[in-house]
Amino acid sequence: MHTFVTGLGQDLDAVIAGLSLRYSSGAVEGQNNEIKMLKWRMFGRANFDLLRKQVLLTTRARS
Repeated sequence: MHTFVTGLGQDLDAVIAGLSLRYSSGAVEGQNNEIKMLKWRMFGRANFDLLRKQVLLTTRARS
């Protein structure tokens, strides 16, 4: 717990901004999570080229 509190104190400006601003990075985090899940599902089954195509198709479908 002490390490966590120390880390918050060292980055206090970012903590205050994150709690007080109305902006959110939720959409970006959701996209990152979706790509990680796709990568996890394809692990050991395909090469990088196929993974890249899947990621591009997934992101274009959401746009």
